[in-house]
Amino acid sequence: MRGATVIGRAIGLLLLSAAAPSAGIAEEALQPYQLVRSLQLVQDRIAAGDHAALPMQAKLLEMTDARLRAADAADFKEPKNFRALLVYGMSGGNPVTVEAAASRAETDPRSLAVAKGIISYLNGRPAEAIETLKPIDPMALPTDLGAFLALVKGSLLATEQPAAALALLDNARLLSPGTLVEEAALRRSVGIAAQQGDAARFALASTQYVASYLHSPYASQFADSFVSGVIQLHMAVSQDKLADITSMMDPEREKVIYLRIARRAAIDGLTALSTFASAMAEKGRDGNGNEDDPRAQLYSSLSTVTSSTIDDVRAKLKKIDRGKLSESDRALLDAAQAVAGEVVARPAVPAVEKPDTDAGKSAPGKSAAEIAATEKQEDADLPPVDGAMSEQPAVEASASATKPADAQPSASFAPDMPAPATAAPSAPEPAAAEAPAVAAASAGTAAAQPSPTPESSAGLDPQDATDAAMLQTRRQLNKIDQLLGAAPK
Repeated sequence: MRGATVIGRAIGLLLLSAAAPSAGIAEEALQPYQLVRSLQLVQDRIAAGDHAALPMQAKLLEMTDARLRAADAADFKEPKNFRALLVYGMSGGNPVTVEAAASRAETDPRSLAVAKGIISYLNGRPAEAIETLKPIDPMALPTDLGAFLALVKGSLLATEQPAAALALLDNARLLSPGTLVEEAALRRSVGIAAQQGDAARFALASTQYVASYLHSPYASQFADSFVSGVIQLHMAVSQDKLADITSMMDPEREKVIYLRIARRAAIDGLTALSTFASAMAEKGRDGNGNEDDPRAQLYSSLSTVTSSTIDDVRAKLKKIDRGKLSESDRALLDAAQAVAGEVVARPAVPAVEKPDTDAGKSAPGKSAAEIAATEKQEDADLPPVDGAMSEQPAVEASASATKPADAQPSASFAPDMPAPATAAPSAPEPAAAEAPAVAAASAGTAAAQPSPTPESSAGLDPQDATDAAMLQTRRQLNKIDQLLGAAPK
């Protein structure tokens, strides 16, 4: 009730300041801790999905900044005001204001140590912040400051000490449930759990986030971490569990999530996951299928491009409307069509040439073995054949060559307490990346592969028609892996 009164008063002052912008009464009428508390209440509404409160957040940040810049040592003798200064900084406030105001404050040594660590964090000095904040237990601080400090320490330790980071993020949620702090803590937990290979923790944090914060303006960061986590933990997170989590989303978000998973899984060679996600994206919900979505058609085709239904796949790829795809997906479509064409192409059987008797006559004194040795040496000096198959099995080569650069969670776990948003982001779309020419990328990856010799191809003889066909098939399968690996992620 008291919180509602404070925020109501803050809203009234916002209207007053808009009517009389030259007067400073709006900022001076409230104590710093009252303004910061109002800011927190607005941010909690935003985290719950109230995007209409975004302009109010911007105005409250402006008002709070002006009030803290004008505050003197007497204001900060009130502990609530000094804690509010630090909370303001971790809520997207101006680091310069925090540092300047803290330098004027006279308070106890522990509070000054917390301030020093937070200022280092805000100014991008993580090592210094970790060292300063290391002995400080967030659970021993007042709740309003402890929750934010637990979130900051958890973010700082995410890379070097992920287990400790997860424990701190749990503390942040315990101290501040249903708030922007909990939203940020859950969002970070999803990525760290995936990085740790903890499928149970990943699934639990994802479920909790979707249940409470799916409409947060920061939900696109969760989507990035969730998709990356599903790819990383594809052997540990069952399709049933994945379906349980996505069923809590609205149909449009569910479709987009499945499209992104299908795309990443297809590129990474995870055929089963790609097939499942593509089917779920096409299936839709409540009878509203997405069979006409060109992205769903493309990604479902990728998972079956080397199957026995290749003619059906080629026909499906041909019907896809290129104009409705992103640039990177158009490149992926080109790669898929090239692969499908290679699969159905007839292998070129090398003609067996008759011995050149004239050559033997023109080289008197050379035996047939010497002539063969000379030809073999000349062949060894030739550049490798485009699309030649590696000695490594095709699947293993693909797994090592196509691991995406964004395998780690897309959301950053460096100190990045959400800054004030200016507009509500749209539903997450499939990630777009640079789209290199498919032919050039294919040639580049093919050139990197060593050209096989008959000895390194299980004794297959390229002069034999059957063996030559088998070699050509192997090369086509390897080229499929190369094309998918070279396709933009």
